[in-house]
Amino acid sequence: MSETSTSTASGASIELENLTKRYPGNPQPSVDNVSMEIKAGEIVIFVGPSGCGKSTTLKMINRLIEPSGGRIRINGEDVTDIDPVKLRRKVGYAIQSAGLFPHMTVAQNIALVPKMVGWGKTRIKDRVEELLDLVGLDPGEFHGRYPRQLSGGQQQRVGVARALAADPPVLLMDEPFGAVDPITRDHLQDELIRLQHELHKTIVFVTHDFDEAIKLGDRIAVLRERSHIAQFDTPEAILTNPADDFVSGFVGAGAALKRLNLTRVRNVEITDYPTVTVDDPLQDIFNRLRDSGTNEILLLDKRGRPYKWLRRGDLMRAKGSLARAGTLVHDTVTRDATLRDALEAVLTDNAGRVAVTGRRGEYTGVVDMETLMNSVHELLEADRLEAMEHQHELEEARAAQTHAEQEGDGGEKKA
Repeated sequence: MSETSTSTASGASIELENLTKRYPGNPQPSVDNVSMEIKAGEIVIFVGPSGCGKSTTLKMINRLIEPSGGRIRINGEDVTDIDPVKLRRKVGYAIQSAGLFPHMTVAQNIALVPKMVGWGKTRIKDRVEELLDLVGLDPGEFHGRYPRQLSGGQQQRVGVARALAADPPVLLMDEPFGAVDPITRDHLQDELIRLQHELHKTIVFVTHDFDEAIKLGDRIAVLRERSHIAQFDTPEAILTNPADDFVSGFVGAGAALKRLNLTRVRNVEITDYPTVTVDDPLQDIFNRLRDSGTNEILLLDKRGRPYKWLRRGDLMRAKGSLARAGTLVHDTVTRDATLRDALEAVLTDNAGRVAVTGRRGEYTGVVDMETLMNSVHELLEADRLEAMEHQHELEEARAAQTHAEQEGDGGEKKA
């Protein structure tokens, strides 16, 4: 076998057939007769109230919890009766707080499953470096670190890398981003979307956060108690046509604004902005700002990442050094971020714009408030037209029913 580590395995279909879990002493099953088909290469989100059985259902797919009844098929193969340890090595698994082994380095954590399945040393080393690069961590910098030396977001990235290490077609994720701060969570969500564009795995993802479900899911399974499926559909369909009051409760108010989670920054206009770097002489920066025709300029660090916004007054007060001049860039978005992420970033910034960055955090452009508000107005207008059309259909249906009843009454009178 070649000692290269190119990721080749795309997603696999998953079928759950009458999947059930009963625990001794409990008269009701925790998961009751769940059937579902998940397509190869799609992200399916399980969302529901606490205790509804969503995590139990997820863990039965790789048999961390053994089913009491029913069948699980991955790519048509019934995995209910095969060795569960072998099954788990073929199914990636990522959990909240990463679950990394504290006594192992980052590289050792990622290499765990490839080592178990018998990969050679060179192949494992190449794979570790490939995956660290894939999740946006410099292999040279992070290879030998221990989990305690990482931030929460970095630990989660390593956790995802470890889950992908043996190139499994299926990735199970149990509230993987639930323990990190909101800004880090947004960036991790964007990273997962970007990874999925490259890898096309089948991902089953558990969350209690409906906004996260809308942002990440190709389809969402809204689960009631005992994992009964209330609705299993696309985010658009659930937002616009919730199946019942239970699903409506998850959608909540402001469905039109929630639809901002369905549109990505890459789908709107990203404008260029005048930039300079920290290595540029102060006079060159001043000239660039003067010639740009704008009131501010974006200062990039040595790696081309957004660092500070500089205004004319900042440069006048700089006195030969930019150390204390300008306003630090506190938030950025990627092209895979949602318009809701971008809108939140813009609203927290008095200047009404946010820098867009690439995979390594490098500057690629800017999205401003006007662009975002135009998108909001388009969504609201689309919702208004859809509501009018729905109302028109209802009125036509009522008129047809009234006409039919009148025709019926006329016939009875003649008789």
